[in-house]
Amino acid sequence: KNRSIKAFLDGITAAVVGALAGAVVVIAQKIIVDIPSAIIALATVFVLIYSRKIPEPLIIAIAAAIGIILKLFL
Repeated sequence: KNRSIKAFLDGITAAVVGALAGAVVVIAQKIIVDIPSAIIALATVFVLIYSRKIPEPLIIAIAAAIGIILKLFL
């Protein structure tokens, strides 16, 4: 209802999103080093964008399990 508070919160939200996006880029450059890790990363992004019903901890656990399985067999 208060315009100045809404503007402040919009600015904070934009700053947080920017900081998170920057952190994702930095971490991704160090973590995605081969084809399997790139496929897991892309699949995870796809699931996060297009599926709102799967809890994030479950997505992380599945991606970790796939990574461990690929590491053992490749």
